Amino acid sequence: MKKIVLIPDSFKGTMSSGEICDIMEKSIKKTYPSAQIISIPVADGGEGSVDAFLCAVGGEKKKVIVKGPYFEDVEAFYGVIDNGETAIIEMAACAGLPLVGDNKNPKATTTYGVGQLILSALEQGCKKIIMGLGGSATNDAGTGAAAALGIKFTDSNNKEFIPVGGTLKNIAHIDMTELDNRLKSVQFITMCDIDNPLFGESGAAFIFAPQKGATPNDVLELDDGLKHISNIIKKDLNKDVSELKGAGAAGGMGGGMVAFFNSKLQMGIETVLDTVNFDSLAKDADMVFSGEGKIDSQSIRGKVVIGVAKRTKLYDIPLVAIVGDIGDDIEEAYDKGVSAIFSINRVAVDFKYAKQRAKDDLFHTMDNLMRFIHTLKKQ
Repeated sequence: MKKIVLIPDSFKGTMSSGEICDIMEKSIKKTYPSAQIISIPVADGGEGSVDAFLCAVGGEKKKVIVKGPYFEDVEAFYGVIDNGETAIIEMAACAGLPLVGDNKNPKATTTYGVGQLILSALEQGCKKIIMGLGGSATNDAGTGAAAALGIKFTDSNNKEFIPVGGTLKNIAHIDMTELDNRLKSVQFITMCDIDNPLFGESGAAFIFAPQKGATPNDVLELDDGLKHISNIIKKDLNKDVSELKGAGAAGGMGGGMVAFFNSKLQMGIETVLDTVNFDSLAKDADMVFSGEGKIDSQSIRGKVVIGVAKRTKLYDIPLVAIVGDIGDDIEEAYDKGVSAIFSINRVAVDFKYAKQRAKDDLFHTMDNLMRFIHTLKKQ
């Protein structure tokens, strides 16, 4: 074993992807001390995405004061990689649920600060912006971010305002004429790991707004607002996001990124793999290890393990998934390129106990596996 690539997702609530890489490497080095280990921590677009990219490819974290979920000043951040060419922004840095605490109200929260982060990246000279969606406290379809960058929203009285979830229904016109000119030469990629549409029973409001504090009546109002702005976008911008997969991500910001900034929506793992040049890093590897907290039927739709497996399959490289738990109906994972799946739950305990010993269990699971591989290679 001369070269091994580590590319795990985090185990939510237990270990970050960076911690998992460190533990895996220490365990591998016990058996293969001279092996070249390449670590690529992964995040799905939500909290931790900036740090994961910076850890994987290097770069600089920029801190800036922007507006938070309730238009209050907060210190947020973004990452700059590729010698200043690319900005990594996680919208949760200034519009995330942790920032509102118990004061949850998706009818009143804004993504305005996200637009300010984009503005700061423009001022740094970035020509590509990777936007991570996830963990939002908002339901404004990205209109706040759009307003921060010069897009004007007016009501039926031609009065300009900054929409929030509860006032999307008041938008009568969208004026793009004062959109920041620098955006014309910027490439946007939006990391989006869900395929929910903008509105409807599987849309942003019905599926995600309750966890952001919405009552059943709020959900109906928010859904109507999302449907309304979809119609205005079609009328004024000649774009149809009504059935766009992923438009419902982050309170409709997936749709807003496409409508206002011509962004491409892309699975988070595909964005990571492209950005870190995974194919060139892994094509001569002896083995790749990935993993996530639980692999189940939902994982097959394109989460980290399967996304990596599709790439390793092209080069006939073994891909082993190290996970916290294994669900039912995961046989399709093997067809997609996963060679084997191992759970670190060595003593079969409930999650509340398992997470307390997860780091040790991960180390010993990897150690056990490497011992077995070493024994096979000696035969």
